[in-house]
Amino acid sequence: MSIDNLQRKTAYYHLPGLFEFYELYRLFLPLFRGHREYFYDWCEIGSIYGAPADCIWGGGRVGFGDADPGDVLALMQEYGISARLTFSNSLLEEEHLSDKRCNALCSLFEKNEGEKNGVIVHSDLLLNYLKIYYPQFYFVSSTTKVLTDFDRFVEEVQRKDFLYVVPDFRLNKQFDRLDTLSKSQKDKVEFLCNECCSFGCKERSACYETVSRKTLGENCPEHVCTAPDAKEGYRFSKAMDNPGFIGIDDIVNTYLPKGYSNFKIEGRGLGSALILEFLLYYMIKPQYQMHVREAVYLDNMLDLF
Repeated sequence: MSIDNLQRKTAYYHLPGLFEFYELYRLFLPLFRGHREYFYDWCEIGSIYGAPADCIWGGGRVGFGDADPGDVLALMQEYGISARLTFSNSLLEEEHLSDKRCNALCSLFEKNEGEKNGVIVHSDLLLNYLKIYYPQFYFVSSTTKVLTDFDRFVEEVQRKDFLYVVPDFRLNKQFDRLDTLSKSQKDKVEFLCNECCSFGCKERSACYETVSRKTLGENCPEHVCTAPDAKEGYRFSKAMDNPGFIGIDDIVNTYLPKGYSNFKIEGRGLGSALILEFLLYYMIKPQYQMHVREAVYLDNMLDLF
């Protein structure tokens, strides 16, 4: 992998599991700060995103994070990392906006010291509410909108509401159109790198809608994925074979030279062991990956599986 074309450009990773993998990041972030030589010098952590369990504004994945929000915020402040609340439920009604738990989280995370915190949103109803009551947040347009039409995606990028927009992973390699975006537009694009979903899937919106319904407490049937290998669950090896996959060679040799610098890693619904593999692959030089594995695996406080 060559870095000749980087010209000091930086890739910013947006990592999963703000609440879900707090214990992993409690071990990982000191390594990131204290052993920067382990890490590629062209990458930084742009944000860590997630939501606690039982947040009705949540979406994308059913949340299971149980870390104390105060502890989570303190960790992000200590390392100067932006925290993003994943409130991407697509089915919110006016009655849901008064939810005490979600509003308390917004009150806590909005008034952050240092790096500005954000909210990942799907619902315009929620977006407008947050803009009024929590104006210090920045906002991210969620990939749960399944923006597969490029013109519709550009319209979303042009909205002043959003600092970042995450397109559907099927747009990741449409360079004939991506190359036409302006610098300011490119700065807002955040690519989802490691999606394992079938590239030809036509049920992605229905899957996300089911998650939104379950998060709201509705008694609804599970969404049954019809992809041929759905029963295998998430496999990073399968994601790497996906036509929309963005690997480190792609980031260094294609996306950064083209002016794109924001990359989202999915995985909130997975285990800590697999998240660690994502971090190793995307951020850590091969010769130091065992150093990081040992530092994490030998900590008896972390349940990796």
